[in-house]
Amino acid sequence: MSDSRFFSVKGPFKIRELARIGRASLHRDVNLDQLIYDVASLNSAGPDDVSFIDNQIYLEDFKRCNAGACVVHPDRVGLAPKSMSVLESKEPYLSYARIATAFYPSLDESLDIERPLTSQIHPTAKIGKDLKISAGAIIMQNASIGNNVRIGPNAVVGPGVIIGNDCYLGATSSVFYCIMGNGVRLYAGARIGEAGFGFAKDRSGFQTVPQLGRVLIGDYVEIGANSTVDRGSGPDTVIGAGCRIDNLVQVGHNVRLGENCIIVALAGIAGSTELQNSVTVGGQVGIAGHLKIGEGVQIGAQSGVMRDIKSGERVGGTPAVPIRQFFRQAATLKKIMREKDKK
Repeated sequence: MSDSRFFSVKGPFKIRELARIGRASLHRDVNLDQLIYDVASLNSAGPDDVSFIDNQIYLEDFKRCNAGACVVHPDRVGLAPKSMSVLESKEPYLSYARIATAFYPSLDESLDIERPLTSQIHPTAKIGKDLKISAGAIIMQNASIGNNVRIGPNAVVGPGVIIGNDCYLGATSSVFYCIMGNGVRLYAGARIGEAGFGFAKDRSGFQTVPQLGRVLIGDYVEIGANSTVDRGSGPDTVIGAGCRIDNLVQVGHNVRLGENCIIVALAGIAGSTELQNSVTVGGQVGIAGHLKIGEGVQIGAQSGVMRDIKSGERVGGTPAVPIRQFFRQAATLKKIMREKDKK
């Protein structure tokens, strides 16, 4: 159960409602009017909670779970306790996400929001309807803000920036040189549109190269806390619709992300590299500049990518190689070390 000091839960919901919300089916005869009051993990859920099982390493917790309801893959429904109402879904985590969102529809927006002094909004800025701005936020000249936008404490919207409808800018985030679509969420401390890492060198030192591009962010993108997306150097930096960027990620200038890419924490993508649609980048991955990563590529955690990767490949290691080759290399090295230890 969540801490009521920080989270406000909606509901309760009937089992039939949760099935509809989660786009799941009811596996066996249940009381359709049974009330569920909250979501919870497998090992803490009680009869009034709904949980989910999506990873086989938690099967033992699932078998002992006391949840009143649980979202379960069809292959695992036979392992459910008899007292549990089973919501059957081929995508349990996705169904659970929909259900949890019904219980907690507006986590970040639930913070106490107050409109600041008008002096913090430049008179040339265009403001949509139902705008909510927290104390200390600044909207600069000629910025354009859509409808139903939430702007957190001390956030900054730079000159000429365009923000679509239904967006959320977290506390202390900043947005410059950017055109942003609808439904975008920036978490606390995100930095959008800062200068890219561009400089020329001569005998006397370094000369910074002006970064004259923008950041274009598609609809329904999420960018995590303290992540940075640099503006382009001339061409634009592009974040495709539906992308999910974790905390502490660096996206360099001129990078282009296709739609629905996933970039996990501490990854870095150097300038002018292109990721096509639905690429997944694991944590602490480094990708060199001026590369092309094909559609649907999966890059394992802590990999170093130094070459183009064709669509559909799975790679790992440094330098990154096809994942099976990476596992063979690791197994061979382990075998060599065992033999060495025996001598």
